[in-house]
Amino acid sequence: MKKENGSTVTEFILLGFSDYPHLQLFISITVFLIFLISVLGNLMFLMLMCTDTHLQKPMYFFLSNLSFLDICNSSVTLSTLLKGLLTGNMLISFSVCIVQLYFFMSLTATEILLLAAMAYDRYVAICNPLHYVLIMNRRVCVLLASVSWILGFVEAMPQTIMTSLFSFCRSNEINHFFCDLTVLMKLSCSYLLNFEILVLIEGMFVVVAPFGLTLTSYIYIISSILKMHSAKGRNKAFSTCSSHLTIVMLFYGTLICIYLRPPSMYSPKQDKLFSLLYTALIPMLNPIIYSLRNKEVNKALSKLIGTNNGMRIT
Repeated sequence: MKKENGSTVTEFILLGFSDYPHLQLFISITVFLIFLISVLGNLMFLMLMCTDTHLQKPMYFFLSNLSFLDICNSSVTLSTLLKGLLTGNMLISFSVCIVQLYFFMSLTATEILLLAAMAYDRYVAICNPLHYVLIMNRRVCVLLASVSWILGFVEAMPQTIMTSLFSFCRSNEINHFFCDLTVLMKLSCSYLLNFEILVLIEGMFVVVAPFGLTLTSYIYIISSILKMHSAKGRNKAFSTCSSHLTIVMLFYGTLICIYLRPPSMYSPKQDKLFSLLYTALIPMLNPIIYSLRNKEVNKALSKLIGTNNGMRIT
């Protein structure tokens, strides 16, 4: 973390959305409302998963993990942006920046692995329904979720440690609203070939492999649905995985737009907007998407609201 002149970089300046000075108030209010709705929506979803006995199923167990993960991810990435928009102070210390980077990468990797586990759950439910309860028992669900969390947090350690040893001699201004790895790499003047190889290898295991498993699961799922003779059966089967498929497409689509574009198409403004999409908007949409067309969730929510109304009346 040394500059070219030998001085130490102790803090960075997050530029945030300074590209849009005339929209600062609008962005502040919008981000705050999205963050608030996201946290409240996911907390409500967690409450339903934990309290309603009809939702004590593998799919909802994974959804509760996803809701908790979304709350953590939004809090980690949007906290500095909200603080900066409200106070005007966009400074972030070097140590806090590295901690934020670690948790962001860990939570993102965990979500990728968790989405793959959820895809496998949907595959078993549709392609092997008679043995679903036997295969997706509580032990297997806890194991899949635990492995997702552990691997996600372990995978991010080597990259975070190496990033903390970077030399930053170009600038201490981060053209983003949080400490993202790609932006820090652009600011570094260190030799990055070995680091880039490490990122590539870890990306193969934590991004490409889970995506391949998710894609394979849905190939089998779609194939099984198309073989069903009953239109009612096809609709029911598709409705059980449509919400997860929507989230997968939104999540991976956003990541591809940010991290897999050619260098000639790199745009800091677009990166920040896409990052805002998957750190704020997608976590807000997750509980909404999973509630739509889900009779069990809607019934549990109606029951919870009815119970609360009854308590107020008495």
